[in-house]
Amino acid sequence: MFLKELNQSITTLKGIGERTAEAYAKLGIRTWSDLLTHLPRSYEDRTVTRPFAKGYDGSPVLTVMDVVAHEQIRYRKGFALKVIVKDDTGPAALLCYGRNFLKSTLEVGRRLYFYGQGKLQYGELQFSAFETAPWEEGVPPPAEFSRILPVYPLTEGLTQRRLRRDIAALLRSSARHLSEELPQDIRSRHDLMGITQAVKRIHFPPDLKAIERARHTLVFGEFFYLNLLIRRRALKRKEERRKTVTYPRGLYERLKHALPFPLTEGQQRTLGEILEDLEGDTPAARLIQGDVGSGKTLTALLSAVVLIEAGRQAAFMVPTELLARQHAEEAARLLEPLGINTALLHGGLKPSERKLLVKALSSGDIDLLIGTHALFSRDVSFRDLGLVIIDEQHRFGVLQRVALSRKGSTPDMLYMTATPIPRTLTMTVFGDLDVSTIDTMPPGRKPVITHLASEQSRMRVYQAVRRELERGRQAYFVYPRIGQGVEEALKDATSMYRYLTEEVYPGMPAGLVHSKVPQDEQERTMAAFKKGSILYLVATSVVEVGVHVPHATCMVIEHAERFGLSALHQLRGRVGRGSDQAYAFFIYSRELTDQGKQRLKVMKETTDGFRIAEEDLKIRGPGDISGTRQSGFIQLTFGDLVRDLKVLHTTRKEADRIIDEDPGLLSPSYSICREVLERSADFTEELFDG
Repeated sequence: MFLKELNQSITTLKGIGERTAEAYAKLGIRTWSDLLTHLPRSYEDRTVTRPFAKGYDGSPVLTVMDVVAHEQIRYRKGFALKVIVKDDTGPAALLCYGRNFLKSTLEVGRRLYFYGQGKLQYGELQFSAFETAPWEEGVPPPAEFSRILPVYPLTEGLTQRRLRRDIAALLRSSARHLSEELPQDIRSRHDLMGITQAVKRIHFPPDLKAIERARHTLVFGEFFYLNLLIRRRALKRKEERRKTVTYPRGLYERLKHALPFPLTEGQQRTLGEILEDLEGDTPAARLIQGDVGSGKTLTALLSAVVLIEAGRQAAFMVPTELLARQHAEEAARLLEPLGINTALLHGGLKPSERKLLVKALSSGDIDLLIGTHALFSRDVSFRDLGLVIIDEQHRFGVLQRVALSRKGSTPDMLYMTATPIPRTLTMTVFGDLDVSTIDTMPPGRKPVITHLASEQSRMRVYQAVRRELERGRQAYFVYPRIGQGVEEALKDATSMYRYLTEEVYPGMPAGLVHSKVPQDEQERTMAAFKKGSILYLVATSVVEVGVHVPHATCMVIEHAERFGLSALHQLRGRVGRGSDQAYAFFIYSRELTDQGKQRLKVMKETTDGFRIAEEDLKIRGPGDISGTRQSGFIQLTFGDLVRDLKVLHTTRKEADRIIDEDPGLLSPSYSICREVLERSADFTEELFDG
């Protein structure tokens, strides 16, 4: 939300050459604004002296020390320098591995300022990482030993000293470009700093209290404009007017009666809300929230049938080709007996096939087009696009969604998500949409029984799964990574596929699916799994969304603590989609924290995704929303939708008040708000492009 002047390249700053710029780029820092919004992850308070005697428990030490002696210790094939030092409270040892050149800096008899964090080892306090600076009587200590210093996220090629120096230089040169972004009455009412002061103090605070006030100011500003933007988007949408229409319901009723089961109460209620939208005088923009397996896809297809019978077209966009194929098969099975033409568009089509499909679409011969991001390609055009359905909508950027909507004349928009979001956050995350919740499951579904197992109990889990496989049922084994990495103890899909097929279930047909497996091979494997010729599937979280295999009754997730609660909930939802009892086994590692235990316990106690989201909100506080990262929905720089919930509510009230008073932000009192939104033309993209 900073001024355009701050979009200059960081290479325009003195001392930043090509190599340093490349290192900064690894952190996503390319402009002045990027550098100023690269916030400290913590702070080191170097304003209070803490002698060696206070460092035995691992606490940081800040003191004035004297160098007493030099020693040599064995290091690799040679020797390393060991420096014996002391302050008024006792001795310590500095271990200079690979830094024997420090002998001249740490000369015996010198007095130095010292900062470091050590540990008690071999009966002495030892430091291997530390900072020093010359001490002179009557001369104030250097800034590094007398101030609160920011500690930034780093990457190879950058140091804390480098970041501090570059940010300090930028603040000196750019402060004049920072203008206030909040109306004066709001700043006064909520005791907020000016933006220049807030940015300076978030990086270089004079005291610890200043950090919190600066952060509060920046979070407040970000949330205020987030809420203001959402309210204005909602108002703009509702200002659009069109003629009301009454759609025929013949095919809609035929499809309902052809289903082998009745619609649930939640589906019927949601369909009623959608149909009212479709026939209303403003374009619809509705979100369908529904737990895994609640019937969102069928609800969306029934909605599309209403427009298709009237001669219009619908588009159904999904995040993966695997899911697109599954939806296309389901749509063809349900809709083609009604005379509705469906088609699948994906990136793997041959040019000749794609040309024929695009021609049929533009002429109106295709009623429902299903596909991935290929749907918003430039050559894809509709004769009369009336409804856009976007599944797992947070997986698409806002520009992708807008590009698809522009292929029709203000088509109705229907978004779907199975990712649980705490109800307390829905108004902000989806504040510009009408929201429907399918909160009832299809009849006959049995809740998945969840077991938590330590890694020592892994073989017992395998035995339980074997019993299911021998009954002709199927299973998933999910791992957090594809192949071996630096963490040797972390199991991976590739290695475990070999182990399971050779050692645990020899002779039982299996498949392997992950993102590096060629797409055609993935499709063949999934088709075989759905058909039942493969009994178990070894995979990464690529199977998290949309895979429907009714005979799969076991979901085994190894290193379950490595997955967010949303991912665990989605993966568990892949089983129990038939009438047989299903089971989920979450295998956790020895390093499981108390918080990790609490989170897995929630997964064991409930299968309600929305309750899981609420419980995760209570347990974790700051951080991810159910493991999906809030940026999966909204990209934020300063705020955290969980930690800063009170600020979120306060800014929503302020935004509501302003929009109620002056929807167009035309009065002089709100000219700042109008200017900020106008000059930040890409603010919408930055916030919502998840």
